[in-house]
Amino acid sequence: MTTALITHADCLEHVTPDGHPEQVARLEHVLHALAPLDLLRLSAPEASDADLARVHPQRYIDRIAGLAPESGEIAIDEDTWMSPGSMRAARRGAGAAIRAVDAVMAREAGNAFCATRPPGHHAERETPMGFCLFGNAALAAKYALDHHGLERVAVVDFDVHHGNGTQDLLWDEPRALFISSQQFPLWPGTGATSERGAHDNVLNLPLPPGSGGTEMHRAYTTEALPRLREFRPELIVISAGFDAHRDDPLAQLRWEHEDFAWLTQALCRIAAEHCEGRVVSVLEGGYDLAALAGSARAHVEELIEAGK
Repeated sequence: MTTALITHADCLEHVTPDGHPEQVARLEHVLHALAPLDLLRLSAPEASDADLARVHPQRYIDRIAGLAPESGEIAIDEDTWMSPGSMRAARRGAGAAIRAVDAVMAREAGNAFCATRPPGHHAERETPMGFCLFGNAALAAKYALDHHGLERVAVVDFDVHHGNGTQDLLWDEPRALFISSQQFPLWPGTGATSERGAHDNVLNLPLPPGSGGTEMHRAYTTEALPRLREFRPELIVISAGFDAHRDDPLAQLRWEHEDFAWLTQALCRIAAEHCEGRVVSVLEGGYDLAALAGSARAHVEELIEAGK
């Protein structure tokens, strides 16, 4: 069965100031790297307020919509910006996650990758931060649980920065398991092993600065993958950040393209065992353009192989 690529040109209309790491070129490089691959190409719809309200209250959605400027760019905080096209781009990112869940649940695709921006895993229930406006990965999980009636969904986040937003949005959700590996210490300062969720449904894997693939393989092999198998998910959602790469300018982990491929393969293997291969992956970070493009391609190539 094929792998779906879900994206939309609106995601190129979220503009940040010159020199900002979360730039339009990120998505352009990812799409260029994926262009030669045999993928089912789907258009990301705009998520409605009702969709977003699965993880964010209406007052937050209204506030973000009201912040969008008519021209130029405005800062929500020192990291997070909006331009006239940002709200539409963010709705496309959330809509892509929903469309991906529908595609894999209907067997339209075996698995799916959402190539959208802005990213989402730092957006908390009522706080945009870390380049993020809406919690796309958490929304995918909640949508699968509530709309498709699944009983267990796992979210695995391998971005170099802790997915504090996803953790916040799923903290009280007993049907969801959230696993996050991240450099620690590093912004946003969360992600300690003591953070375990209201239902022991959070597993954090802090990795020391300067560590590489060997340390990551060990953490996943001894902790994350056994926990996933024990949970027996019916869908795996991946927050696919590629900023753990050794060339990324915002952190100090030393992963290679092959490490992202290994981890993707391992997660797909568990998906094959427990959830008929159903995997939804959403793009998060990655700020060296060449490293991002190469790592994203390695990730999607493994999704394609798993979906055959």
